[in-house]
Amino acid sequence: MTGVHPISSGIYRNMFGAHGPRWRHESKVLEKAVVMSQHFRDHGYWAAGGGKIFHTLQWTPGDSQNDPDAWDEYRGDPLDPISKDWPRPASTKVNQNKGFIGKRPLGNHYFGAAVIEEDDETHGDHLVVDWAIERMQQKREKPLFLAVGLFRPHIPFEVSQKWFDLYPIEKIRLPEYLKEDLSDARPHGRMNWHKWVTENKQWKHLMRGYLASISYVDHQVGRLLDALDSSGLKDNTVVVLWTDHGFHIGEKENWEKFALWDQTTRVPLFIHAPGLSKDGAKTRQPVTLTDLYPTLCELAELPVPKQCDGVSLVPQLRKPQKHSSSVSLTSFQFWGDSAPSHAVSDHRYRFISYPDGFIELYDLIEDPHEFTNLANDPSFAKIKKCLHQKIPTNVKPIVGIPANSIYNRKRKIR
Repeated sequence: MTGVHPISSGIYRNMFGAHGPRWRHESKVLEKAVVMSQHFRDHGYWAAGGGKIFHTLQWTPGDSQNDPDAWDEYRGDPLDPISKDWPRPASTKVNQNKGFIGKRPLGNHYFGAAVIEEDDETHGDHLVVDWAIERMQQKREKPLFLAVGLFRPHIPFEVSQKWFDLYPIEKIRLPEYLKEDLSDARPHGRMNWHKWVTENKQWKHLMRGYLASISYVDHQVGRLLDALDSSGLKDNTVVVLWTDHGFHIGEKENWEKFALWDQTTRVPLFIHAPGLSKDGAKTRQPVTLTDLYPTLCELAELPVPKQCDGVSLVPQLRKPQKHSSSVSLTSFQFWGDSAPSHAVSDHRYRFISYPDGFIELYDLIEDPHEFTNLANDPSFAKIKKCLHQKIPTNVKPIVGIPANSIYNRKRKIR
């Protein structure tokens, strides 16, 4: 939402306990950064937002990174945008540790899959889409900047029975998995999750819940696009669909995210720009989510703020198959590390560098599951060196949480 890469801001992971844009006090670069919606407001747009746009969770009420000043309108409480619409369903309030070996990851009921009895119409994502459809139907003098943040398929995987029925448990296929996959890779922090899943024979159950959640949210996206089609705005509206990260469902003994492999960092990204993009066109050229801010600015003929680290993707929209020498850079701080790790990807290879000196290199075309680390293969030395040199040497160090920020829920008063 700011277009600023972590190597510029020094913020490399989620920082909980915020009640507003605490990131402005965590990073000098972000102190006066203009949020994308604010930039469009400043240039004549009506900016409306709803749901999970900035980081927030349904089980941490009042914990949100949202900037209320960046919007003309925000559905509900911008500093608590989902807690009231995503109440804990009754099916997950029981003790889900009962009958299992060991303690469930994240405690009692945050990591699991369950059918909820309520109709879809009462679910938070459905309500946010209802709200967004109403905003598209309203008549206003200003053009509309509309941000719709859907929570699913985030854990816990809880949706109505009809979405589970699409995936009978006996037909569930587990992802490609290599038993000794981590023998040539750096260990991560979620292996205990996978141990709990496999010991308790929950893998297929969780996969089913994940697939059901995807189908549910796909339906919500479809409702939104159908409403756009019937609104008369389709031919004059740029549509961008993306997620904030990829997702592991047991690959490399990992769950969710918090890694730098392809499965973690590759995201769906769809851009529909009337008169420019070609329906169904695809590309493997690497991009980053920081590219979206300058892309939307160019499409709307707005200036690009100096803070933006990305580049416009309009040239790729015009010629999706044109080869580019660009790379994508993803940076992340692992728990226990005092410096960030980085992953660099071109159209074929992924190079990962950790602060302890461990490195990984994968051929994503020949080895899409990243089973074989090629870092010590001399025949790939040139590729490894080339990608390693793409990591900037002047990255910002990891910032600390400012105890006295007015946006810190646990701030110290002096």
